[in-house]
Amino acid sequence: MDMPEPLPVEFDELLAAEFNYIAQTAIQANEDRARVSSFYLIAVGSLVAAMFGTQYIDSTVLALDVDFMFGGLFTLLTLLGTSTVVQLARLRSAWFESALAMNQLKDYMMSQNPTLHQAFRWKTTTLPPKYKKDSVSYYQAIEVAQISGLMCGAAVFFLQRALGGIGPAQWIVSVVIGVMTIFVQLYLYRRALK
Repeated sequence: MDMPEPLPVEFDELLAAEFNYIAQTAIQANEDRARVSSFYLIAVGSLVAAMFGTQYIDSTVLALDVDFMFGGLFTLLTLLGTSTVVQLARLRSAWFESALAMNQLKDYMMSQNPTLHQAFRWKTTTLPPKYKKDSVSYYQAIEVAQISGLMCGAAVFFLQRALGGIGPAQWIVSVVIGVMTIFVQLYLYRRALK
């Protein structure tokens, strides 16, 4: 059996450098995913702190203004949540592309040296799908979508209260719209990864 001709040393260095670069892009996508979801949680926490601060305002003086203000802020946080879910999907996609590129290099190396087949556990054939329900990225998207749904339900609540009062029907509308927001955002996440 003829052995393949050894590759020049420069070629090995090029492959190693490319592999290292791809590995760094995968790491960066994972770090960015943590930053994106943390930023959203901090923004929501800041608004909750602001809400508690308004307890010291005379509610009869600024009630309508405060309701509109909170309705607007909760709407803004809902939109920010939607943006965060889409960013999480894009970062999952970026990680996937990095892993795919890394596996393409490994496939090439294995084609040049068949003994490497036993060295690599992760191969192109074992790469998880972009949209995977059992992934950290998906769990982060669920977390953001749930908080964003709560923010949307709160926005609807405050806007309804500013426009005419709250009764059982308005509570139901707030809850239904909040739950629908969760499902819409998870749909957007899934669609961005298909």
